Amino acid sequence: MNRLHGAIRSYRWGSHTVLAELTGRPSPSDRPEAELWLGAHPADPARVDDAGSGVSLFDVISADPHGQLGATNAERFRGRLPFLLKVLAAEEPLSLQAHPNSVQAREGFEREDANGVPLDSPARNYKDDNHKPELVVALTKFEALAGFRDVRRTVALLRALGVAELDRCAEQLAAQTDSSGMRALFTQWITGDKHPAALIGGVVEACRRYLSTMCDGAEGEFAAEAQTALDLGSRYPNDPGVLISLLLNRITLEPGEGLFLAAGNLHAYLRGVAVEIMANSDNVLRGGLTQKHVDVPELLKVLDFRPAPMPVLRANGDGRDNRHLYHTPEAEFELTRLHLDTSSNGASSSAATLGAGAPRIVLCTAGSTVLSSPGASLELSAGQSAWLPASNPAVTLAPAQQHAEVFVATTGSG
Repeated sequence: MNRLHGAIRSYRWGSHTVLAELTGRPSPSDRPEAELWLGAHPADPARVDDAGSGVSLFDVISADPHGQLGATNAERFRGRLPFLLKVLAAEEPLSLQAHPNSVQAREGFEREDANGVPLDSPARNYKDDNHKPELVVALTKFEALAGFRDVRRTVALLRALGVAELDRCAEQLAAQTDSSGMRALFTQWITGDKHPAALIGGVVEACRRYLSTMCDGAEGEFAAEAQTALDLGSRYPNDPGVLISLLLNRITLEPGEGLFLAAGNLHAYLRGVAVEIMANSDNVLRGGLTQKHVDVPELLKVLDFRPAPMPVLRANGDGRDNRHLYHTPEAEFELTRLHLDTSSNGASSSAATLGAGAPRIVLCTAGSTVLSSPGASLELSAGQSAWLPASNPAVTLAPAQQHAEVFVATTGSG
C-alpha cells in the first residue's frame, strides 16, 4: 500500500477553501478548486508515493496491470483502473449535463477521431471511449437537479408560476405525459425556437413573485424549484437551462446520502461537498448553464427523457466491520463508507478489514485512520488517501484517535 496524492482540478464553480483545507494547504486558494481526482485517468492521474518516486498511478498500473488490478480485472477492463474517485466542492452550480452509455461513447469517440477533432478541442464531446455512470455521496448538505420529474408535478409547477406561455407548455405536457412529450418540450426550449429572452425573464420574475407570496415562514409546494430557477436566472440570464431546470427533480442530500446517475440522466449539481465515484471517463454532453460547447443534436441522442422520481440512496450496513455499502448496478465501481470509533476510555475500538485480491483507493474524510498489513502500516488524516493494489495482503483499518470516516472505492460486483 502507498500514499496517494490526488490531482486538483480548477473550475469556475469550485471553492477557494474546501479542498485547500481538506488537503492541509493554505486557504483560501488562489483559484477556485472544484475537484480532487483520485484515480488513473490519463488526463490527470493521481501520484503514488513509492520510495519517494511520486510516479503516476496510470504508469504504475500500466507497468503491472495484473499485479495492480488482479488478473480478472486486468482482462475485464483492458488493463485500466475502471473507476475514478473524486471529492467535489461546488460553490456554484455546474452545467446541465449528461453522460453516454458504452455504445454511444465508443461510437462517438471513434467518429470524432475519424473526423480529426483534437482531444483538447472545446468542440470535442467524447474524450475517451468509456461510459460514465456515477454515484455521488454527500459530505455536507448537497443540492442537485437530476432526472425528469413526474409529468403531473411538472404540469402543476408550470401552472403555479402563472406565466401564460408556461400554461401553454403545461397543456402540451398534460396532453402527452410520456417521454415523447418531455422530449418535445425540452427540444422546443433548448433549440431556442420558442424561448425568447422575454420568456426566461418572465419565468424569473414569476419565481420571484411566487416566493414573495409566502409569509410567516411558510413555504409553497414548489419553493425549492422556484428559488433554484431564480438563482440560475441571475447567474445565466437568457440561458435555456433556466427553463429546463423546471423539468427536473430538485433534490437535497443530507450527509451520508447518495444519488446514482445512470447514462443519459440530465443533471446539475448546485452546491455542496461530496465524494463521487464513476466509471473512468471524462465524457460530458452539456445542456445549458455554461459557456462551454453545447452540441444539441448529440445531447438529444444521449438523453433519457423518461419522467420518474430520483431515489435517494442510503448506505446499507451489512453487520460487518461497520461497513455501509452504496448499491449500484455497475461493474466498474463500488463505494463503501466506514465509521471507525474508539471507546471513550480508549479500551476498545472498531476496525475494518479489507481482503486481498482487488484494487482499492482508501480516502479518509474525517478524523484519522491507521492502515495495517503484515510488515507495513500507514496513517491517513482527513483529506489523505492510499492506493491498495490487488496484490497487497489484507489490510486492517482502525481509528488513529477517537473517530474516523473512511470511503473505500473498488471494482463492483455487478
